[in-house]
Order: sequence, then C-alpha cells, then structure tokens
Amino acid sequence: MKTREQAIKYGLTFPDTYKDIPFHDPNWVLIRVKGSKKAFLWTYERNGYVNLNVKVNPEWRDFWRKTYKSVTPGYHQNKEHWNTIILDGSIPDKDIKQMIAESYDLVTDSPTKRIYEAVKQIPKGRVATYAQIARLAGNEKMSRAVGNALHNNPDPENIPCFRVVNAKGELPGNFAFGEGVQERLLKEDGIEVIDGKVDLEKYKWNM
Repeated sequence: MKTREQAIKYGLTFPDTYKDIPFHDPNWVLIRVKGSKKAFLWTYERNGYVNLNVKVNPEWRDFWRKTYKSVTPGYHQNKEHWNTIILDGSIPDKDIKQMIAESYDLVTDSPTKRIYEAVKQIPKGRVATYAQIARLAGNEKMSRAVGNALHNNPDPENIPCFRVVNAKGELPGNFAFGEGVQERLLKEDGIEVIDGKVDLEKYKWNM
C-alpha cells in the first residue's frame, strides 16, 4: 500500500464509514464513523510520502514503532494514543491493514459493543447473569444497559442473548424474545428450565 487512494478505499470497507475533508485543505482526508463522527484514519502527504494517522492501543503502540522505522509517534496528535504510518513501501500491506483495523475497533468501542462481545463468550450449556456480563464488559454497575442491549440484539444467531438471566436465574419474560423462545433455546442448549427459572448452582458460567 503506497497511495492515499488505496488507504481510503480500505478504510471505507469498514461498516458505517465515510470520507471527510474537514479543514478545507485537500491534503487532509479523513475516514470517519457515522453517528459519532470520530475519525479512525487520517491521510495526508508529508515529506514526499503519504502518511496515515491511526489510533493505537498503548499496549501495542511501541511494538509497531519498534518493528518498523516508518511507524512513528502520531504527527499533530496525542502521541500516546496515535501512530503515524509512512507509506514508503517498507511495511507489508497486511500490517498496515491490521493497524487501520485496530484503529477502527478502538474508535468504535462502546458499552453496547463490549456487552455483545461478552455475551459471545458464554459457552453452550451455561448461563450468565446480567451482573456477570456487565462486569465482563467493564462496568459492573451497568446491568440495566446489559438488559437494553440484549433486548435490541442485532445478530441473534451469533450473539446468544438467550443465555443471560437475572440474579435469581429467572428468564426476563416473553417481551424480550417472544413467547417461549428463550426457554426453548435454553433447552436446546441442554439447560433445564423449571417454572421460568434456571438453577444457577448447576448452570451458571464460572468465568
């Protein structure tokens, strides 16, 4: 990857993204996320090369900088959280794409997204409580947010919200999944449901 066009094209492959030229300067072209309008990919020319600014997890920041001389602290941005990628041909495409993808993931992180990722970890044959999922998603006080997220599950086939019950092991009721749906899915998982309730001592997921 050496050109701005290639970087922009790749950046636009991520969901809900768009191109923006915010400074009335065509040298700066950003790829943003719809809704939050946060930019995860900055493109510009500097010193004869196309440069990309990407957000980076501090745990990986120095790894990329040490691995490639053409990855430097973020130009004109917070150098703790941003790296600059100089497209001089020295960095393999797969690593450039990985850094862009990591930037997108960081910028689009949200409590709802973390909740769904936590629910995906519940193994078949086990249930988790709202509090467990809240804790795994990073904030044990957002049990209500867990409930809201699960009731608006965008991908039921891959996000098994039916495996989440309240602190007593009770199913939330038909309004969440439809009449009898959660109970049926739990039974298909091998989990016994008696009077709308699961035995947590027997089926609770020990994280």
